[in-house]
Amino acid sequence: MRSAEIKQRFTDYFERNGHTLVPSASLILDDPTLLFVNAGMVPFKPYLLGDAPAPFPRATSVQKCLRTLDIDEVGKTTRHATFFQMAGNFSLGDYFKEGAITQAWELLTRGQDDGGYGFDPGRLWPTVFTDDDEAFDIWHRVIGVPAGRIQRRGMADNYWSMGVPGPCGPCSEIFYDRGPDYGPDGGPIVDEERYLEVWNLVFMQYERGPGPGKEGWPILGELPAKNIDTGMGVERMAFLLQGRENLYEIDEVFPVLAHAAELTGRPYGADPDADVRLRVVADHVRSALMITADGVTPSNEGRGYVLRRLLRRVIRSMRLLGYDGRSLPELLPVSRDCMAPSYPEVATDFERISTYAYAEEEAFALTLRAGTTILDTSVAAIKAAGGRTLSGDRAFQLHDTYGFPIDLTLEMAAEQGLSVDEDGFRRLMAEQRRRAKADAQSRKGGGADVSAYRALRERGPTEFVAHSTLTADATVLGVLRDGTLVGGAGEGETVEVVLDVTPFYAESGGQAADAGRITGAGFELDVVDVQRPVKGLVSHTVRVLRGEVPAGAAAHAQVDAEWRLGACQAHSGTHVLHAALRQVLGPTALQSGSYNKPGYLRLDFSWPQQLSAETRSEVEQVANLAVRRDLPVRAFYTSLPEARRIGALALFGETYDEEVRVVEIGGEWSRELCGGTHVLHSSQVGPLAITSEASVGAGMRRVEALVGLDFFGWMRRERALVEGLTQALRVPADQVPERVQSLVDRLRVAEKELDRLRAESVLAGAGALAASAGDVAGVAVVAAEIPGSLGAAELRTLALDIRGRLDPGRPGVVALVSRTDGKVSFVVATNEDARVRGISAGEVVRAMAHPVGGRGGGRDDVAQGGGTEPDGIPEALLLVEHVIRQ
Repeated sequence: MRSAEIKQRFTDYFERNGHTLVPSASLILDDPTLLFVNAGMVPFKPYLLGDAPAPFPRATSVQKCLRTLDIDEVGKTTRHATFFQMAGNFSLGDYFKEGAITQAWELLTRGQDDGGYGFDPGRLWPTVFTDDDEAFDIWHRVIGVPAGRIQRRGMADNYWSMGVPGPCGPCSEIFYDRGPDYGPDGGPIVDEERYLEVWNLVFMQYERGPGPGKEGWPILGELPAKNIDTGMGVERMAFLLQGRENLYEIDEVFPVLAHAAELTGRPYGADPDADVRLRVVADHVRSALMITADGVTPSNEGRGYVLRRLLRRVIRSMRLLGYDGRSLPELLPVSRDCMAPSYPEVATDFERISTYAYAEEEAFALTLRAGTTILDTSVAAIKAAGGRTLSGDRAFQLHDTYGFPIDLTLEMAAEQGLSVDEDGFRRLMAEQRRRAKADAQSRKGGGADVSAYRALRERGPTEFVAHSTLTADATVLGVLRDGTLVGGAGEGETVEVVLDVTPFYAESGGQAADAGRITGAGFELDVVDVQRPVKGLVSHTVRVLRGEVPAGAAAHAQVDAEWRLGACQAHSGTHVLHAALRQVLGPTALQSGSYNKPGYLRLDFSWPQQLSAETRSEVEQVANLAVRRDLPVRAFYTSLPEARRIGALALFGETYDEEVRVVEIGGEWSRELCGGTHVLHSSQVGPLAITSEASVGAGMRRVEALVGLDFFGWMRRERALVEGLTQALRVPADQVPERVQSLVDRLRVAEKELDRLRAESVLAGAGALAASAGDVAGVAVVAAEIPGSLGAAELRTLALDIRGRLDPGRPGVVALVSRTDGKVSFVVATNEDARVRGISAGEVVRAMAHPVGGRGGGRDDVAQGGGTEPDGIPEALLLVEHVIRQ
């Protein structure tokens, strides 16, 4: 049974049983505690935690998930994977234990011809929490499982919580007995390789208190509503139903592994070490495909770093398996074809996905070359000093700073007769992981306490009227100071105020929050920020300008009309600019983020290269033509499937409800999901000017633009600049470019003349330096720092001149160093007799590079490099002698 059918049978069964089918959310959600969605319940957290009312009593989904904590263990076991899929059914205050258990059992044991999975009931072993007699009785008396095949386990195995105070509850897990070939008899408590967990049923019925770990914290009491959260691992079900040994051999993964084996000539199953690398390749290619499909691009931080690491581990593994060609163009299309039956977007969006992946492989090839140079330099320096071990901190620097993998460091160091301080490297890696874990935990804890907001939300949601009015009469539901409810606030304080009705737009979707005033009997508040701390609740950060604001007071809310107009112009301008970019560059130029405030907007979009001046001008012209056409702007609500059907663009990583708001400008010319405020016609955006365009990461560009009155302010400044130039140059405005170019040409001529004079001055000292050559093992050596600010070209000229003045017939080496503005330049030149002795200028340069924090290379006769640490110059010059003696 193929994976796509396994997923389809799951959702079909639960839909027939009254569950609402919820499509998989993106792997990227707006959750400060998560880098990626890592469990099937994550999109349902607001409903399970009570932050928002559930839109349905029952739901089912197959959720994309990604876990990266055990990324280094992938391939070594059959249990670890980065990307996986979790099928789940959820009851939100509806059915409870008996409903969850009976439905899971029926789907697992029903015959395949009847839409089930066809498992033999005699090979299924349930587990329950130690004292959960209710679940035990359901399994035994209702389902009919023999008591001896139901096992009780403690909190570490059969109790669920989120790791912080909040909902929790016992679990019941279902295991499948794979048979005696996989381990000893005795059930899951004896062996979890033979008895494989396939489904976890969480009975969310209690509230837990604070405490670390999986157990030991207090149970505070029962939840007001009991929920069910279940998770069935699709990959595990697939390898059981497909008769495979592990998740790497299922239909969605194995074709990539098989093709990698074919490319490398390393048959799967012939060599355990090669098998690990092949499994890494298969897992990581699929994970990278799915991450990129959800809008992530390779970078050096956050989600982009995870993607970069996955791709580089693929490339590295293929190289270690002996394949030197480009790996991703071979492997990524195979994974696309495996995943497209369940996720059509990986096929329709493959051009964009592959563009970033293939560019990353090209970039990593350069990283490998750079890392190899740095490693060679370190090895040369260690050997020159008589050492035999590469330090752990140097190996960690290669890994952490340059992306040079440790296994490649180990292999290359061994080839050159050196060992690596692996213990030191592992210690530094462990410290980095501890810091990352502590940071993640602090972020999780910091965002966990929203109890005061929840208490206010329970009184009812804030009525949000920002789309229809700038004013509203309201009641102050609560006043909060530092997240805690207080009775009121006095003049001069900055607090949060929650109203039952608000016309203020809360910051979201890239749009800055509204500004304005809230007034009442005896008080006046300046609104400085507006946020949504929990779903359905709007909180206003205010400065109390006058009087005292108490909870329960009547209030009048007034948005600053000029502020709102500017915000509308900028937000609609963002949509116009996005549509213009896609019209000029094509559909792969998708927005990945934006920010707009009155008069200003910036837009990040996926594109692999800098926009030319001509392209920028064309985009700007398309945008302004749309403004001039006075296109109608329309906002309406519809279902999420209908919005997708009509082609409304959604921002990667955003979470959308089943009912969504669509904003159109000129009908299908621009159609996006958006909750922001907008103008009524495109002409109200006013003129638009792109003021900058730059890179914000690999494959990601950012444009900034001004609209409305801010555009005219920018034009005034530009005009003042041109007028200043015309006065300074004493030419009409249309002749400014020509006159500036003339001045630049004259300056270049002067600089060349200055360079010539400087070179003559430098060469005048060549004779004295040649005469000062020392003797190192029979080699004439000039190793000196040259005073003054010499560039690389002058330094090279001087080194060659000195080399020509050394005694003929005697080996000679010239190594010169110069510093300029905190930077280091160095050049090495060898004569023919030195090269006969085996002395290479390139080898000497690589040795010199390490102390000055740089890199270098070149031929045996002349080589050069640069660095950023001038304090290392004395050590670099000493290394010249060490290399020559060696």
